[in-house]
Amino acid sequence: MNKLPLATRTQILAMLCEGSSMRSISRVCDVSINTVSKLLIDAGKACAAFHDETVRGVKSRRVQVDEIWSFTAAKQKNVGSMKKPIEGAGDTWTWTALDADTKLIVTWLVGGRDSDYAIAFMDDLRDRLANRVQLTSDGHKAYLEAVEGAFGGDVDYAMLIKMYGATSESAKGRYSPAECIGARKERIEGNPDLKHVSTSYAERQNLTMRMQMRRFTRLTNAFSKKFDNHMHMVALYTVWYNFVKQHKSLKGVSPAMAADVSKTLWSMTDLAEMVDAAAPKPGKRGPYKKTADQISN
Repeated sequence: MNKLPLATRTQILAMLCEGSSMRSISRVCDVSINTVSKLLIDAGKACAAFHDETVRGVKSRRVQVDEIWSFTAAKQKNVGSMKKPIEGAGDTWTWTALDADTKLIVTWLVGGRDSDYAIAFMDDLRDRLANRVQLTSDGHKAYLEAVEGAFGGDVDYAMLIKMYGATSESAKGRYSPAECIGARKERIEGNPDLKHVSTSYAERQNLTMRMQMRRFTRLTNAFSKKFDNHMHMVALYTVWYNFVKQHKSLKGVSPAMAADVSKTLWSMTDLAEMVDAAAPKPGKRGPYKKTADQISN
């Protein structure tokens, strides 16, 4: 079976994490776009499994959670008029939980924005934490039931509720919301330190996601065409962000190192080798046998 050299696979993964589109990667690396797509799928599965196994027992003090919007195949308002309906088409939300001190993405979830996804997201976050934390979310009401069900009273939880003014005529129909005219800090559970009630780090990480993943770029045709590929890309990005990316605020170490999840700073080659190690090994080929038609010919 033909296999790309490690250097080429590393380059493809690096370009995926640096905001290049799949077609531009296929041109630059001189490979088929199907090759890029297959590597993305393999990397996404390997990275999701690696994150699920590795990022556990996280000792955190403050965690910020947020959701970022994108869409698959078509915007939600256009899904009904699609000529060829695709499973998972429409609004696609990515939930992330970020350690405010180490910038580690503790967990993530891709899907809808309803209470079922909020519950699954919070349950997974709870299972990855080693201690009681201060938790901050925005004013999304789905968090209320989800946090209560996951943590009970074992959390210091507050909401940062932003208040918006009337939408101006010039802003109607655009991506940006109305102008934020203030924010209210509301204690929900426990005894959160109001000085640290913030979602700024989580929102800054959202910006990094939009800049580093081409399928999150607005006003282009680079949006995800398949829900599964969107999920694979988020999985790859998360491992890259946690283990490879160096943060100036962390004095050049990765979030995984700052959180004591990893002892070393990864390179993209390390990530590519991890993907290779997770890939199933091809089995032995059996003896070649001709069919009756081949024998008669």
